Amino acid sequence: MKFGVPLAAELAELPGLASAAEAAGCESVWVPEHLIWPAVIAPAYPYSESGEPPVALDVPTYDPWVLLGWIAAHTTRIRLGTSVYILPLRDPHVTARAVASLDLVSGGRAVLGVGVGWLAEEFAIAGQDFATRGARTDEAIAILRALWSEAPASYAGRHYAFPPVHFEPKPPQGARLPIVVGGESEPALRRAARLGDGWIGLRHTPESAARVVARLTELRAAAGRGDEPLEVTVGISGSATVEDVARYAEAGVDRVCLRPWRKGEAPLDGLTRLSAMIEEVAG
Repeated sequence: MKFGVPLAAELAELPGLASAAEAAGCESVWVPEHLIWPAVIAPAYPYSESGEPPVALDVPTYDPWVLLGWIAAHTTRIRLGTSVYILPLRDPHVTARAVASLDLVSGGRAVLGVGVGWLAEEFAIAGQDFATRGARTDEAIAILRALWSEAPASYAGRHYAFPPVHFEPKPPQGARLPIVVGGESEPALRRAARLGDGWIGLRHTPESAARVVARLTELRAAAGRGDEPLEVTVGISGSATVEDVARYAEAGVDRVCLRPWRKGEAPLDGLTRLSAMIEEVAG
């Protein structure tokens, strides 16, 4: 089992938090992403009954590639992921360059977690079509893989097209740079199965995770990729036990993400407990 930790703390504390997570034996750290938060939005968040997002609209938000590049300079092994980057908000060439640069400066540790987004107002303000975001995400994933591995690279699709171009330097991981697809909907699961190297979900119980894994297995086989691995990541409670983690492993989960420190507690205290859990799970 791999253990990931969200980088949720004051900005100045994040490099030390990531370094401590690495020392504790964590495999990855993850940052969220939004481009902007409109001052007024419709209650359309798909993962709450009220439709209200789980954060205040004036929450501090940072560019993930600048932030993870900073984190890369303070760590040596831990992988650096987005959970999740709203891929159809930008031209895919911009994303390809940013992710490749992170992979280069980190020595091949980037993990691109992507989603299609849910906030229509954000798309409107950024000048991007909300209705076509799913189809454009599919094309963008293909473009990223081409730019990261082909020389020269070109693409011809419904929403994006460009002639042969040079894109150098390639990221160290090349086309193998992991793209994990986020989202709980059926279209998101299909996208992960068809195009992704993995799937990343919200907080799950072992039972709900098992149901998603079973569905992903079906979809992967239907896409002709049944013999290719698909890494499954879910969020879990910070109070999870070793026995809980074993149940997630039995459900087919490959990575759990958790914030091990309690509200009001120093993150390092929680990471000390998590380190003991990681040792017990490994041993």
